[in-house]
Amino acid sequence: LQLVESGGGLVQPGESLRLSCTASGFPLNYYTIGWFRQAPGKEREGVSCISRFLGRFNYADSAKGRFTISRDNAENAVYLQMNRLKPEDTAVYYCAAALASECSRSDEYYPYWGQGTQVTVSS
Repeated sequence: LQLVESGGGLVQPGESLRLSCTASGFPLNYYTIGWFRQAPGKEREGVSCISRFLGRFNYADSAKGRFTISRDNAENAVYLQMNRLKPEDTAVYYCAAALASECSRSDEYYPYWGQGTQVTVSS
């Protein structure tokens, strides 16, 4: 399974971005998907996840109320809509996949990872 993230970029504080996680040849709805981020000098943080089949999801406290995770099975994609971005959201964002039914924000849960997309929030 190869995952590809896209949608990162440079935005000003308060603006929005939508990150996409796609895969070729494999239906992402078979997988639980997690979004993670890693800022320079910091540990990787689990931002959000969405389970396969039932679509259960959860968010890190830092993302609650601002980020929304969703699936589009027709597009074979999982999205992370990020609103009201802050400078502290600056990081490389990764999506990860697991053939598991539960949602988890632990990176040890996921064997498949994308290469990441850079998000920079700066004025």
